[in-house]
Amino acid sequence: MSCLEACNGRLPADKVSSMIAPGAGSAEYPMVDPFGRHVTYLRVSVTDRCDFRCVYCMSEHMTFLPKKDLLTLEELDRLCSAFVARGVRKLRITGGEPLVRKNIMWLFRALSRHLESGRLEELTLTTNGSQLPRYAADLAACGLERVNVSLDTLRPDRFKSITRWGDFSQVMNGLAAAEKAGLAIKLNAVALKGVNEDEIEDLVRFAHGRGYDLTLIETMPLGEIDGDRTEQYLPLSIVRARLMDRFTMEDIPYRTGGPARFVRVAETGGRLGFITPMTHNFCESCNRVRLTCTGTLYMCLGQEDAADLRSPLRASADDTLLSAAIDEAIGRKPKGHDFVIDRRTRRPAVSRHMSVTGG
Repeated sequence: MSCLEACNGRLPADKVSSMIAPGAGSAEYPMVDPFGRHVTYLRVSVTDRCDFRCVYCMSEHMTFLPKKDLLTLEELDRLCSAFVARGVRKLRITGGEPLVRKNIMWLFRALSRHLESGRLEELTLTTNGSQLPRYAADLAACGLERVNVSLDTLRPDRFKSITRWGDFSQVMNGLAAAEKAGLAIKLNAVALKGVNEDEIEDLVRFAHGRGYDLTLIETMPLGEIDGDRTEQYLPLSIVRARLMDRFTMEDIPYRTGGPARFVRVAETGGRLGFITPMTHNFCESCNRVRLTCTGTLYMCLGQEDAADLRSPLRASADDTLLSAAIDEAIGRKPKGHDFVIDRRTRRPAVSRHMSVTGG
């Protein structure tokens, strides 16, 4: 049975494993899930800590993981390298805020060897921008060509309200530093009802006026926050309809490897992406898995099922056990997520925060 026969239904885990396992550790035996989707994209959270406390992401008084529970940078490198050996072509470093992790540039320098060898097509970063003035040039030197920067507003007072602890001018300096270093920039903005919905057009013009892409994201029901997430939820179908009154938008086939669907805005010439986990999920083409800073692998952002990779990683100096654990996990990758904005209980669909899983 070929891998593609899985597209119309879920295969038993042993069947999936038999298609993948014989060459564990080799990209000749790529990771294929029970529905025939090739897993080629790994997002890695290197820390759950952040120097912001964004209202849609976490509580202001978070309890973070003890530092002793985190994988070492060397272990993160080994895990990432094991996935690269199995066919991952795109690697995104996330958090929390990844650049607040001590000695984080060691990991970027280590992973850059996979860019040099050609086994990895892209090494990227999602950041809030606060640390880019310090690190942008070093990141470019490690082979990064692009960064994603989260920015939900252009108003300093509103920025402070959304991020609680953030400094708008520091993020602007970070964008300038990234530009100076030659990094392409994509802005990510979470559309929040009654918060920044009046700024969406301004964000489009700001981004495109500087040669940045912009991606709009629906808020996701992940983790307990201080407020009521049902009050924040703004369907991007509504946002897009409003933008069509201002702009001419043409669907384009451009992809970054993630779930965004892009249009080109005729009036600005720039690209605008939409990530719509709630109004139109993107599960049918999912090629992603997520690794936490503790070595837990989530096969789906919107499901609780996970696999422990830390134990096999530490049990042996070679990757035989690790590769077997990866195979078993990929064999459980679900068809789709269970995200829903629950207006009855007002509880998150998934209990863990985005900062734990990785944005």
